[in-house]
Amino acid sequence: MTTRIEQRFAALKREGRAALVTFVTAGDPDRATSLAILRALPGAGADIIELGMPFTDPMADGPAIQASSLRALKAGQTLKKTLAMVAEFRAADAATPIVLMGYYNPIYIYGVGRFLIDAKAAGVDGLIVVDLPPEEDDELCLPALAAGLNFIRLATPTTNDKRLPAVLANTSGFVYYVSITGITGSAAPDADKVHAAVTRIKRHTQLPVAVGFGVRTAKQTRAIAAGAEGVVVGSALVNAVKESLDKKGKATSRTVKAVTTLVAELAKGVRGARKT
Repeated sequence: MTTRIEQRFAALKREGRAALVTFVTAGDPDRATSLAILRALPGAGADIIELGMPFTDPMADGPAIQASSLRALKAGQTLKKTLAMVAEFRAADAATPIVLMGYYNPIYIYGVGRFLIDAKAAGVDGLIVVDLPPEEDDELCLPALAAGLNFIRLATPTTNDKRLPAVLANTSGFVYYVSITGITGSAAPDADKVHAAVTRIKRHTQLPVAVGFGVRTAKQTRAIAAGAEGVVVGSALVNAVKESLDKKGKATSRTVKAVTTLVAELAKGVRGARKT
């Protein structure tokens, strides 16, 4: 049985365009606003949603996503509440794929078996767990695949041809190519280098490749979408949330619209790309 992620990439391939993959942190800046953002993303142009699981020590993330995690945790967000948000989203949207992205610690504490059952029941489609290397596949990756969830792995500019087969061995759904060396939101990717890297990865896998880290503008999404199956935007959206908050860090009437307006712009970039 194919997952929503696989179905979405297949549909977009037929359309001849790349996916816009949007990242937001669950519970940022509060649960109600976060759910409103989540529900509004598909209509704004998001094809796949990555939902961040807030964590106190998100080591691969830059200041923007770290701050969003802390805002969410301060507002009382938990992994259980994140799964409940997905279930509420699913009540009105049965098609848009949702990937939970984050770190192993909260899942380990929740209990792997229980987490996979609850995630599947809530309507989660895939997982990105950035601190579990392929050598630890027995911990979560293989049980997740057995539960019918895609397990999406990250490849980076330093993942050479010798390492790639291990990274790709149990990857499913898509491959997430980290376009820069470093943390999220820290620099802008070079489209030519990205396309060369995607071409190299595609020699090792039939899976779609989505490119993220450092993508902020419609111009960038257009350039990257020309040579990849997906473009991931995270820090820019999280910054849009932050910049819409009041002086006390609370949501305002502008918060949801700040995110959806940017997503609509980015979606135009993806849809305007010419595939190479």
